[in-house]
Amino acid sequence: MAILLQALAARLGIASGRDLAQACRDSYSRPVTLVLWILCEIAIAACDLAEVIGAAIALNLLFKLPLLWGVILTALDVLIVLFMQHRGFRYVEALVIGLIVLIAGSFAIELWLARPEMAALAVGFIPRSEIVRNPDMLYIAIGILGATVMPHNLYLHSSIVQTRRYGGSFESKSEAIRYATIDSSVALMSALFINAAILIMAAATFHGTGHQDVAEIGDAYQLLSPLLGTTMASVLFAVALLCSGQNATLTGTLAGQIVMEGFINLRLRPWLRRLITRLIAIVPAIIVIGLYGEHGSGPLIILSQVVLSLQLPFAVFPLVMFTSDPHKMGAFANPMWVKLLAWSVAIVIAALNVYLLYQTFVAL
Repeated sequence: MAILLQALAARLGIASGRDLAQACRDSYSRPVTLVLWILCEIAIAACDLAEVIGAAIALNLLFKLPLLWGVILTALDVLIVLFMQHRGFRYVEALVIGLIVLIAGSFAIELWLARPEMAALAVGFIPRSEIVRNPDMLYIAIGILGATVMPHNLYLHSSIVQTRRYGGSFESKSEAIRYATIDSSVALMSALFINAAILIMAAATFHGTGHQDVAEIGDAYQLLSPLLGTTMASVLFAVALLCSGQNATLTGTLAGQIVMEGFINLRLRPWLRRLITRLIAIVPAIIVIGLYGEHGSGPLIILSQVVLSLQLPFAVFPLVMFTSDPHKMGAFANPMWVKLLAWSVAIVIAALNVYLLYQTFVAL
């Protein structure tokens, strides 16, 4: 799903010269545009919330920094983002790639230490109907979907691809779309590996050892070293957590500027834009940690990713509509098979979210 949607975002940006936010502003009324902008801002804040808590937990695990102070300290990472943006976008890209390599490398070593059963691992990749029937499993699955196919990344990707150098001819644009699709596909396959590695490592380490009920990141950190036989296991886990938080910071900051300019044509200074987004994330994090302590942080991270998934249809449906429109895309409009595939993905995402909401309200 993510590979297809990111490919469509690249196609929109390169073929039309407009990012997804600008295309929405061009096509929809002012009230609709404002609603879509607010929903996208909620998604960015939800992503930032997970980054804040994740980075604070990582700092707590590595340096014993109290969680509350870690949350407040994460506000300072705005300086990193502003410095990298000032140096140029290619430096931002290099930093993102470096962080992804660190995360992937950490979990590759964790997997090697965990030594999962390969046959059971292969069977685990086969989807089961229980995922939809079991509300708890569906909730986690929707969270993973939101964390992978982040709605604001579609807006960001449709804008970033336009920073590449390509000509105005059909051949030049076709080549640019092809390379952009390859880039995003490689990045998303690494995200698949990282997501799978977390689940596989947890299952291989905790299942069957009497620790299958581990649900908190802190508990997992404490158990990894004794169960895998080396302190390196816990350190790598915390380092990967910290790196993933900083990666989310970069994408959230860039996406925030793009959606604000695209939807409502408002440009703020980068430091002010970043500070507003970070404050929106820090306030609920401080409240939850103050009320529930460290045990409230895990559920809040999952909830933030479910919120991302709930916002997805509001980005996916316009994206599919625009890229299927010959008036916007010209010769680059989606062929029939891509339309069918894209609309199927959009409907499945929307249906899963609606079903999750239904199950939630029925449970209440």
